[in-house]
Amino acid sequence: MTSLLPSNDLAEGFAAHLLRWAKVVGEPAENWPLVAVAGYATSLANQEGHVCIEAETLTRFLPGQSGSEVIERLQASRVVADARNRDFAPRPLVLDGAGRLYLHRYFSYERRLARCLTMRHAPFSLVGDEPRALPPEAAPHPVDWQRIATALAWQRRLTIISGGPGTGKTTTVVRLLARLLEQNPNLKIALAAPTGKAAARMLEALRAYHGSHAPALYQRLPRESFTLHRLLGVTKDPGRFRHHADNPLPFDVVIVDEASMLDLALATRLFEAVPLTARLILLGDKDQLAAVEAGAVFAELSADPSLSTACIERLAAETGTLPTAICPPPPIHPTPLCDSVIWFCESHRFSRDSGIGRLAADINAGAGEAACAWMAAQTGDGATDAAAVTWLEESPLDAGELPASVRRAILSGYQGYLQALRTPEINLRAIFQAFNRFRVLCAVRESSRGVRAINRLVEQYLRHEQGSDADANPWYRGRPIMVQQNDYALSIFNGEVGICLPDESGQLMVYFPEQATRLAEEGGGEDTFRAIAPLRLPEHDSAFASTVHKSQGSEFAVVLLLLPAEPSRVLSRELLYTGTTRAAQRVILAGSREVFLAAVNNPTKRHSGLIARLQEQVLNRSNREDVLPEQPGRDERYGPVCYFLPEL
Repeated sequence: MTSLLPSNDLAEGFAAHLLRWAKVVGEPAENWPLVAVAGYATSLANQEGHVCIEAETLTRFLPGQSGSEVIERLQASRVVADARNRDFAPRPLVLDGAGRLYLHRYFSYERRLARCLTMRHAPFSLVGDEPRALPPEAAPHPVDWQRIATALAWQRRLTIISGGPGTGKTTTVVRLLARLLEQNPNLKIALAAPTGKAAARMLEALRAYHGSHAPALYQRLPRESFTLHRLLGVTKDPGRFRHHADNPLPFDVVIVDEASMLDLALATRLFEAVPLTARLILLGDKDQLAAVEAGAVFAELSADPSLSTACIERLAAETGTLPTAICPPPPIHPTPLCDSVIWFCESHRFSRDSGIGRLAADINAGAGEAACAWMAAQTGDGATDAAAVTWLEESPLDAGELPASVRRAILSGYQGYLQALRTPEINLRAIFQAFNRFRVLCAVRESSRGVRAINRLVEQYLRHEQGSDADANPWYRGRPIMVQQNDYALSIFNGEVGICLPDESGQLMVYFPEQATRLAEEGGGEDTFRAIAPLRLPEHDSAFASTVHKSQGSEFAVVLLLLPAEPSRVLSRELLYTGTTRAAQRVILAGSREVFLAAVNNPTKRHSGLIARLQEQVLNRSNREDVLPEQPGRDERYGPVCYFLPEL
């Protein structure tokens, strides 16, 4: 393998196995270096979140060869399938007509998902559910986009709603469910999200609306939320689910929150499992971080909020809005999903020109210099909005060490939690509320400015303040933990937070809010908690600090966003935006100007061909079965990157 490629055991293993396979099938020896490099680079890109790579980029590792030469040789290779031939035989790699190179499974996912989208992209009334006009609004201006989205979701099999925090996505869901349940009280509704934490927050948000509807209607709202894996039905076979195209989900409406976390593989399984007779509604924020795994599905699907003239006329008639007033924003780029996407652009939590809203808008716009100037003014003497945004600006000369001002801000943020722990009687509700008011969010896990170091800092301080300096036992009063993997037997899910406290006998237990999985039987019932012995817990970490990725779907009154000492690939515009908008009242940004500007100027770009696959489906719709079969190879050492490789 060329020394120009970075070291990666998984990619190296796949490339070596692919090269052995190429030799078995008679690949010419002069193509062996190309095969190895192509396999390595595609596997590595997949691990970094890309669905595919541009084949021309392989020239960086193959000196003396042009992009066109590389593509021609790949097209002729016996280990690369040419996607222009719709009936191509399964091969480990796939090259499409635009020069995108895929691992076979991910090309299959794209084509399968595009096929599902094409089938679902039609008015719901085509299957016999005629829309009913909503009462007209008292005045046609301004446009109530929540009302528009409700009407659109009533009409469509697929609705995609993108909006930042506080823009009204949950309110829209409540409106839609109220209307649907009024028509059909026996409607089967599923609420889901990629993580248990996000699913729990969705259920809690519904519970908050119990007073705005008749009790009978509230009682018909869903009582439970699901992680997507639990909704689809986890089986003992990795990557296989109980519900799929041949055994669809038994629901009439499926609502998925925090859909920006959807990776390509999970999105494909979800779309295939939802029957065409059901409504599928995706809620998310196109500007947030994409999924940890390969793909940025929600951002791609929500890129075009265009509405056709016919759709606008229907929406205007249903909502009592002037058709000329329904003017969606211009698309990021056109897609075939016209009439299925709505953007919510107005936050009811903080306005665009307020502290957090202003900072988030500047980050999204790539206006880093303007953001720095504004933050400096807000943090300085005479600032008018210092309570909303504080910038603890650091010098690059700090070399990554945590300045005293940042340490003070972190420890000060947890004073309310420490006070709640000091009360003679344990009040679980008050302790959880105190803990959830403040959180440190980091871009990385390691280094002196990462999650592990900050957790150690706060733990040492908390133990000292409680008179317990010994740290031989990891369990102590007030230790918060975040679950890192799902445990369906215990009904504890990835991202859930528990707090270690003594029970009535003095035994340390970890308490979790009970509403994390199921709504109270009576509207707005009291919070309940359940205790689990520490030794029974699945993989977990302390939770005074967490990565921005892990904070998705959460909200805290105050957030301290800690930037690393130097720019890095993981520090992106989306990470800054996501971390900033986790705060409801105040955000404290700790880091240097140089690192902040580098992040603002580093928007995430994930290579994908999903929209191209969708355009192909629209142009070439036929009755032919074009879904590629999944046939994992027998060698499982290389996980989800090793496909169609025979046993050697």
